[in-house]
Amino acid sequence: MNERQDGISKAVIVAGGRGTRFLPATLAIPKEILPIFDRPMLFYALEEAANSGLKEVVLISAPGKSVMENYVTLRGEALAKALGEHPSAPEVQGLMDSLSVTIVHQNEPLGLGHAILQAADAVGDEPFAVILPDDIVDAETPVLAQMLAAYRDYPGIHVGVERVPGEAISAYGVVDVEPVDGDNERVYRVTGMVEKPELADAPSDLGIVGRYIFPGAIFDAIRRTPPGAKNEIQITDAMEILRREGTPTFAFAFDGVRYDAGNPLGHLRAAASFALARPDTSEQARAMLEEALSQAG
Repeated sequence: MNERQDGISKAVIVAGGRGTRFLPATLAIPKEILPIFDRPMLFYALEEAANSGLKEVVLISAPGKSVMENYVTLRGEALAKALGEHPSAPEVQGLMDSLSVTIVHQNEPLGLGHAILQAADAVGDEPFAVILPDDIVDAETPVLAQMLAAYRDYPGIHVGVERVPGEAISAYGVVDVEPVDGDNERVYRVTGMVEKPELADAPSDLGIVGRYIFPGAIFDAIRRTPPGAKNEIQITDAMEILRREGTPTFAFAFDGVRYDAGNPLGHLRAAASFALARPDTSEQARAMLEEALSQAG
């Protein structure tokens, strides 16, 4: 594969969590394999990586997730046989055959920073992207592609952000920002960040969502990061170490609609929205949803 001009060739997809908000379904199947309409949650992360020009994926898995691991390693004739003559076969086979996937395990759920650290050997010292697959974004240009374009003008750490209303801010890492020189109104310079603040303590309403670009130095910063919120190793704290040591850090307010598919209602919203948006299913999906609303009174 030809190296990109920005030096980034790998996307780390973090999928080692236990999916407790989807119990009891996740007793039997990993959260990342639950379908958003007719495609697994993980499919959208793989698709975004490929459509952003990143053909090497490091998948952070965990013990007990062999179903997910089998999904990302099925290739060639075996994949073609499994798909058969299904209409999605050319799209799915083209995507899966275009990606090289390395699987590493997070054996204990010790936080997002700890999960990303497990990719250190597979990534090395080069910059890389991170996708959290339960943050699904419907965007004309993939979020990572948008962020990579900004990264070329503003090298350093990049985090995807969106405006978060009210009390919900306490569930996010939150950035304090200032304008940057230049014409890209979606890029902000980060002057501070805090993990899961109370509303009164939040430095802004810009919450970090599941897209990142990191230098290889993030791995050393994670190793130096003590447990923080929820007694976990928070990636926000590791980023703040590098920022204070001089690494330029930017927030990118991406263009697109994000669905928090990491909880059942957000997952339902995403599935309904995707079904309504597809020309081959929109009419039937709308009729079914209207019928369900009518029956519910």
